[in-house]
Amino acid sequence: MNVWLLVLVLLAPLGVGFAIARGRPAVTVVRLLIGSVAATFLVALVVLAVAVSTAGGARADAPSTGEPQSVPIVQTAATTPVDSGSAFIGAAIAVAASALGAGIAIAYAGSAALAAVSERPELFGRAMVVVGLAEGVAIYGLIVAVLILGKV
Repeated sequence: MNVWLLVLVLLAPLGVGFAIARGRPAVTVVRLLIGSVAATFLVALVVLAVAVSTAGGARADAPSTGEPQSVPIVQTAATTPVDSGSAFIGAAIAVAASALGAGIAIAYAGSAALAAVSERPELFGRAMVVVGLAEGVAIYGLIVAVLILGKV
């Protein structure tokens, strides 16, 4: 697949989101941009699924001629070839989606924590724990990406 075509397909929902959001209130703009990012994520997942389903082709352990082999083939746990490009795309999607989710969670939790701490300063520790839990979402995405890339 052509790289520029892939970039166009993935950025089209963002462009539509920006075009629709022009001149609207801030809350509507945020909702439209989150929706367009979610649409971009879904398009990326579809592109990844198509790339994985069309990749592969012939198996590496299949004989090249019609003659039977005299030595038996020992099969390992992974019997299909791994497409490293799809693994990199999957890892990028995992990191991007988790970072986006963590950013949204930190935005809401951080603003609520700041409001709570400004009224009652003794709640600082509890508020930072909630913000730290929101940051954990991004760390989970990084762990998933490392696990995906560990298979390549």
